[in-house]
Amino acid sequence: MFRGWRVVFGAFVVMFLCFACAYSFPAFFDALHKEFNASRGDISFVFGLGSAGFFAVGAVAGLMADRVDPRFLIGFGMVFVGAGPIAASFATELWHVLLAMGLGIGLGVGFAYVPSVGPVQRWFVKRRGLASGFAISGIGLGTFAAPLIAAEIMTAFDWRTAYLALGLAAIALGLLAATQVVGAPEKVGETPDGLPVAAGTAQTAQGMSLKEALLSRPFFLLYGSTFILGWPLFVPFVHLVPDIMDHGHSKGTAVTVASMIGFGSLAGRFLMGGLADRFGRQSSLIAMFVGLALMLLLWLSTNNIWLLGLFATLYGAFYGGYVALAPSVAADYFGGRNISGIIGILYTGVAVGVLLGPAIVGYVYDATGDYTIPLAVCAGLMIAAAWVASLLRKM
Repeated sequence: MFRGWRVVFGAFVVMFLCFACAYSFPAFFDALHKEFNASRGDISFVFGLGSAGFFAVGAVAGLMADRVDPRFLIGFGMVFVGAGPIAASFATELWHVLLAMGLGIGLGVGFAYVPSVGPVQRWFVKRRGLASGFAISGIGLGTFAAPLIAAEIMTAFDWRTAYLALGLAAIALGLLAATQVVGAPEKVGETPDGLPVAAGTAQTAQGMSLKEALLSRPFFLLYGSTFILGWPLFVPFVHLVPDIMDHGHSKGTAVTVASMIGFGSLAGRFLMGGLADRFGRQSSLIAMFVGLALMLLLWLSTNNIWLLGLFATLYGAFYGGYVALAPSVAADYFGGRNISGIIGILYTGVAVGVLLGPAIVGYVYDATGDYTIPLAVCAGLMIAAAWVASLLRKM
């Protein structure tokens, strides 16, 4: 079997574990609220700080991954990914959870994610969208499964035990998965897509220098759309569960509905990557932005639990499609030579938004008791991000 698929599988497991720890947060929202008697805005920072951290740290990790063995960086990151929830399980104040998850998830995912996704782009050219979709679908499965698993553990034990279990699993399985993510095919005498040596070597060598990429118009447009997208993108991950509970549904129902974001994300990553290879990755990326905006408007317009389930599933599909396509679109524009560093720097555009966006929505809710205004603003930002991305089509 072509070794590139082993790289994809290793990246899949790493991403599953990383985002199981990071995106299990909906299951913990109510428990943290009760344990520490904190506002929604304050609790939102638990998710925001860790997520902002890994998007920011990813730039450094990406640059390093283009120069050193990514397996070392991924292993280092997985230790921190597991250490965050383990440390949080011993917290006696909310700021302890903030510190543990901020440092653990921020540093850990930052050093594991980009060094995992970058090599996949180098191992594939013709089927890059499909391979990237398979690898990144680990995020979707982690987002879907982790809240449900954590909720079950909390039913039998408590939130501290759930965090401890997630952390231990991340370290043990993450270190094993890291061994499979070889940085580039030429490192082991192979070529992208399993092509003959001459053709594969030519494709591997292509690509802009880091400076050329960062000064190019496509980079500015991709970065701009990513920056705008970061503010609203993760709001449902934090606020969907409390919103559903506000309307009289149980915590179990709310967590199940929120986990459908992960289910939809899983489907989106599998389907969108392959479809985008056929219909155009750039146009497909723009379609993901528009789809996300429409789904936020659906959430804004309904309290029906079945429609909220539909919202969560479709929002996840568009979100998953975006995450699967963004690295491939970047590789299409900039080539594979410095792709890990370029992807890492692109993702810093999300950091400010993910840190402040869900928290601002939480504080607005704390002040008004309603999500209408912040969700409407979030949908508008999604449309703005789609417009910026659409300017790429003129190039």
